[in-house]
Amino acid sequence: MTHHTSPTVLISPAMAVPSRYYRPVVDAFARREWFAATIPRRGLDPGTDAPSRSEDWSYADEADDLSAAVRRVRAQTPGAPVMILGHSLGAQLCAVIGQRGGEGAPDAIATVAASVPYFRHYARGGVVEWCTAAAVPIVTAAVGHWPTPGFGAPAPRTLMREWARMVRTGVTPFDGGDPIEIPTLAVRLADDRLVPARAAERFERAFHPAARTTWTYSADDCPPGGSVGHVRWARTPDAVVDRIVDWWTSQLGEDVTRRRPRRNVSITATTTPSTAKPIIDA
Repeated sequence: MTHHTSPTVLISPAMAVPSRYYRPVVDAFARREWFAATIPRRGLDPGTDAPSRSEDWSYADEADDLSAAVRRVRAQTPGAPVMILGHSLGAQLCAVIGQRGGEGAPDAIATVAASVPYFRHYARGGVVEWCTAAAVPIVTAAVGHWPTPGFGAPAPRTLMREWARMVRTGVTPFDGGDPIEIPTLAVRLADDRLVPARAAERFERAFHPAARTTWTYSADDCPPGGSVGHVRWARTPDAVVDRIVDWWTSQLGEDVTRRRPRRNVSITATTTPSTAKPIIDA
């Protein structure tokens, strides 16, 4: 294998952000002759049912979707490496499947704006964060899901209850195992008010220090008119994509042992959005 062997990149979206929002990220990888595709976000993308009292799912279910996508790529492109780019909630799902290991885990992980959103990591005692999390079990019991305009809505009740538990207690869906040894690039966003440094550090502890590289994307790295905000970084993602490509090429290109060439993989269709609402999550 040479440094020129690139992985198939699967983009795992943030909470309440549809796959079409990542079209600029897919295009940025394509300009570097890398193939990327976005995993559909349950409840938002065409062909998926919106969360409701009868339509519910969990972190484990979302992680199953991501693992299934990895296995599909491997079935269609035997021997080719697979990377997941996980954004926020998508990064947490990377940690879940990284803990599981096996064929459903990728060869490499890149995360953007990843955190463990424990309320004590936030300013002013995390009162706002704790109150939001405390409302989740009450509202979801009454409505059957977490409705708009709630934070990260619309979302299924089980996943939101798991998220709320993480906010209140700091216990995550990926606690309890050994540190993940999959090579990982953790990208922090300098202007991300939703991910304080302590929240990012807590997430990164899920990964073995020897496998983990951390980089902070600052305003100095940002293109004119770009953003290093929690969601809007994906509208002008070239600096982040360049960093991922450089990291793979310099550190992993000769280490991943899968050898057969890639072909395009049908994971999801994405379209360029008009004006995507900057839906936020932790």
